[in-house]
Amino acid sequence: MSTIPGTSLENPWGSLGLASQAPARDTSLGQADFLRLMTEQLKNQDPLKPLQNAEFLGQLAQFSTVQGIDKMQGALSSVASVMESDQTLRAAALVGREALIETDTVELAAGAGVRGEIAATRAGTLQVEIVDASGATVRRTTVQADAAGGVAWEWDGRDDNGDPAAAGRYSIRATSGGGEDTESLAVGVAARIDSVSIEPQGLVLNLAGLGSHPLGAIRRIG
Repeated sequence: MSTIPGTSLENPWGSLGLASQAPARDTSLGQADFLRLMTEQLKNQDPLKPLQNAEFLGQLAQFSTVQGIDKMQGALSSVASVMESDQTLRAAALVGREALIETDTVELAAGAGVRGEIAATRAGTLQVEIVDASGATVRRTTVQADAAGGVAWEWDGRDDNGDPAAAGRYSIRATSGGGEDTESLAVGVAARIDSVSIEPQGLVLNLAGLGSHPLGAIRRIG
């Protein structure tokens, strides 16, 4: 009688890679298992060496600890659910408001302008340059700082010739002083909050022309 090479009659599926696998066993120890093991231990203990009170109390303490951890996990889950609901309510209240974020770039819409704040370190004249994506300066202007702190600034979206700047990404450079005493300053841009995303790390604000930023990056909401 002829045979088919590579085929075993005892295990016809082995050569096809279909050998059966034993299902995974659950090795976790639950509360019922803990109690059953403790009961069996008491029933089968050596009469000449009974379980000492301290050992018995220690095992009871372990059981109480397991129960306490389970209850604590349930309580923490409830707290997390409440916090997530609170974040949702906070997010709904922020949409449509204006946020100030520290950034030196902005996406200019056609015919729009930009405004924000410059963090002055001292009183004096502050120079502001608007630079396009190619590195060319399209607008130079100045603002006066009466003291250290936030100084409002605004760009009407026009170049030095008074013509509307093309829509696109622009950089904002602010400095004070001059020559060797020139100091770069932090710039903040104000933008409308279009929407809010609830991410695992917290609230993320989606700002018009500025993209997405975490709530912690916002300097002011007005």
